[in-house]
Formats: sequence, structure tokens, C-alpha cells
Amino acid sequence: MAFPSPLWDDADEAIILPRVPVMNSTQAKQKPDGRRLRSAASRRRIVEAMRDLVREGTVSPRAEEVAARADVGLRSVFRHFDDMESLYREIGDLIFADVAPMLQLPPPTGTLEEIVMEMIDRRVKLFERIMPFRTAADANAHRSPYLAEERHRMNTAFRDIMRSALPPAIRKDKTTIDALDAVLSFDFWKRLRSDQRLSISQARRVVEMTAALLIGEKQ
Repeated sequence: MAFPSPLWDDADEAIILPRVPVMNSTQAKQKPDGRRLRSAASRRRIVEAMRDLVREGTVSPRAEEVAARADVGLRSVFRHFDDMESLYREIGDLIFADVAPMLQLPPPTGTLEEIVMEMIDRRVKLFERIMPFRTAADANAHRSPYLAEERHRMNTAFRDIMRSALPPAIRKDKTTIDALDAVLSFDFWKRLRSDQRLSISQARRVVEMTAALLIGEKQ
């Protein structure tokens, strides 16, 4: 995510910390470091603010927007943004916690058509939930090894989940697996929703029709 460079050359901007009593090692272990706790709380607010801004459609939130939403000083935002990879990871953890129940459902059962239609239903719900986050991640992946790796890991996970639910005969057919993987992918869904500007129900019908054509001769 792109943010302006921190410039804190003005001496008036310096933070003056109050003097605190010196504690021995035992006291230090018993009493939490107030500054460390405040820093952790600020970081948490920054991460949540970035998540919320992205969810609302801001692909690359500016530092000023994050500071205002998190109710923290601009300097705190700059300080934490010096370590973007860990911030991306923390945002990713929040998003995963939100969608984890959707990813941990047992494999669908039934006929081949019923299995595929159930997978489509699950993907539609999941993709709509993660759409703004995945869009932002894709836009920033070129400067983040973490985001680039997460994209690959997620695509691999979706393929593995799909394969595990399909009958053995279909799993052995690489061409059909590749085709279904493409049709049930986030990229295909995003094209329908964003580029072709279809509604959820319209996009879903396109996915269902395409998938049905692929599996029709396999039943």
C-alpha cells in the first residue's frame, strides 16, 4: 500500500515522554510496560482501520485516512507502516478469522451435479465476502512477497478443496479439473462481477451454466 514518506524534522514534533520511576527486574516483570501496551493497542486499531477502509472499497488507504479512522496520531501510523509485511499478515489474520467457518465446512456430498452446485454456492458467498480484500491484495502484491505468496497459497487451497470433493474418476481427469478450477476461481468471479458488471445472481447463473456444461458429459 502506498503512503507518503514520514518527515519529522521539526523539533516541535518530538514526543516528550514523562519520567517514570526506575524499577528493579522483579518489579519490571510484575508490571506491564505501559508504553508497549499502548503501542500494541495503537497497532491493533491501525490494522482494524486498514481492514475496514479496504472493506469499504479503498484499495490503498492513505496514512491520513488510517490515522483518522484509527483515532491515532499520524506519526504512529508512519511508525507502524515501516513494517508493511507484518501489517499485511495481521490484516490477513483478521480476515481469515472472519471467513474460517466458511472454509472449514465438510465436503459436499451427493451426485456430481449436486456437489458442484454446492461448491458454487459456497464460493459465491466466500468470494463476495473477500472481494474488496482480494482486490486490494492483488493491486499491492507486486511490492509484497507476503501478498504474492498468499495469492498462490489461496488459489492452491481452493483447487485442493475442490478436488477432494469430486469423485475419483473426475479427480483423475486433469483437463476437467483445470477447467473447473478456472470456472470456480476468484478471478473468474471478479471478471463477471467487476468487468462485466453482472449482479450476484447473474454471475452465479453464468458459473452454474459453465460448470454444468463441463460436467454434463461426465455424468
